[in-house]
Amino acid sequence: MLARLFRGLGFLAYGLLILLVFGLAAYTSFSLFVRSGVTSVPSVVGLSRADAATRLTDQGLAIKAQGDGRYDEKVPAGHIARQTPDPRTFVKRGSAVNVVLSKGPQRAEVPPLAGKSLTVAQAELSGNGLALGQILGAFGKEDSTPGTVLLHDPDPQAFIAPSTPVDLLLVMAVPRARYIMPDLVYSDYDLVRARFERNGFRFGNVKFERYEGVTAGVILRQYPLPGYPVTKEDAISLSVATADVLLPPGSPLPEAPPAAPPAPPPAPGEGDD
Repeated sequence: MLARLFRGLGFLAYGLLILLVFGLAAYTSFSLFVRSGVTSVPSVVGLSRADAATRLTDQGLAIKAQGDGRYDEKVPAGHIARQTPDPRTFVKRGSAVNVVLSKGPQRAEVPPLAGKSLTVAQAELSGNGLALGQILGAFGKEDSTPGTVLLHDPDPQAFIAPSTPVDLLLVMAVPRARYIMPDLVYSDYDLVRARFERNGFRFGNVKFERYEGVTAGVILRQYPLPGYPVTKEDAISLSVATADVLLPPGSPLPEAPPAAPPAPPPAPGEGDD
């Protein structure tokens, strides 16, 4: 009885073993059959289009470029910047792998800014995707307009990364020559005016007034005061003694003084010739 039991268990184990072997064989055959039409997608990012096509063809896949490309700071122009499906993804043989080609690093062109005002230069930089950098000043040529761009760095038509700051060198106004105002009081008005105008100075308000005891044509008061700085653009104002009859400036005076007035001081800058 016991021997029959062991013999039955042996047949049962043998049958289970045969079923297991057949099951494994069937699974393996089915897996091979299914996988015979499936392949893994290789990585083609960074490859040229020709190299990427070769690698995909070796795996039984096709390549398909999408769009006009994209800018990429790391991938050179003409190489693969992105792919779909991702690497190591299983797809059917004959499927297409979509790729996006790199256009290389994005660059912006520096516009020519020389001679343009700061406002215009800033607007053009912003329009080209660039930033305004440091602003420095320097004296330009005589015909240069103060506040306009003299030079800039980087140079015009240079291609640089977007948002890069561009430094500007603006023309500064040339400082006007300054002179020390001499003492004109008690000097002869006609001589002083002729000498000053000959040296490029200009007169503003000249007031003629009667002053007892002072000969007509003598300067009584002045502005700017003696010792003050003055430029050729400043207007010089004078008060001049006159005769009883008011005569136009430059007309001969009716009375000649008994003694010649003191010689007028030189105009500022006259002694520099």
